[in-house]
Amino acid sequence: MKNNRLRILWIIPNVFCYIMCLALFIFIVSNVQGLMEINQFFIYLFLDILLLFISILGSFRIISWMEQGKL
Repeated sequence: MKNNRLRILWIIPNVFCYIMCLALFIFIVSNVQGLMEINQFFIYLFLDILLLFISILGSFRIISWMEQGKL
């Protein structure tokens, strides 16, 4: 039972990170013109790609811990 709680404690923030990445992408798509005018589009796009990369690495880490029996 302890491992299930530990899994949940690691998985919930990872899911929220994916939701945050999706919300940022929706924001970027809906405000492309305004972001281009103030020259912030590529910064936001870079941050979204970075957030997605971090989320994917977190998922791989959690999966590898589950396979090793740590979670």
